[in-house]
Amino acid sequence: MQTISVSNNFKTLKSFLAVIFGTALLAISSKIQTPFTLVPATMQTFVVLFLGMVLGYKLAAATVILYLIEGSIGLPVFAKGGGFAYLMGPTGGYLIGFILTAFFAGMIKIKNDPIVIFIYLLFSVSVTYIFGLLGLWNYMGLDKSFNSVFLSGAQPFLLIEVYKILILAVLSKQVLKLRKFI
Repeated sequence: MQTISVSNNFKTLKSFLAVIFGTALLAISSKIQTPFTLVPATMQTFVVLFLGMVLGYKLAAATVILYLIEGSIGLPVFAKGGGFAYLMGPTGGYLIGFILTAFFAGMIKIKNDPIVIFIYLLFSVSVTYIFGLLGLWNYMGLDKSFNSVFLSGAQPFLLIEVYKILILAVLSKQVLKLRKFI
């Protein structure tokens, strides 16, 4: 009985540390950026997908939620700072979309073929872009055409996203093996 309790406590501690480490990775990845448009290109989508693959859907979503809480209370973990108002800005929709992206990426199975994983990751990151473009459209004004929102909020990043996803798909067998340690 006591062995089970110690084992559960150890698993809980590992999960807690993984979530804290994950939020740190997200904060670091937000600072790796190319600020050439209204929405900066960062490494966050790569890290969100990676965390989903490594942590599984529950811990990955919890990690992103904690990250958003950290940022909304003012910690400078987002690309250009922090604070609740940041979530109402041009990148707020993308940040909220990270929750579902991590959740869906966390549902990938180890036995899946890398091509299937690539398609699944592509689907997962598209959720971020759907939420992000809707948030950006609201920020820019609903009188703008969706095409103009797409041109500033998605088109410049699509090739970059495909490269990120391709890297994760190629390394997927090794990345997914990390899940066993958490």
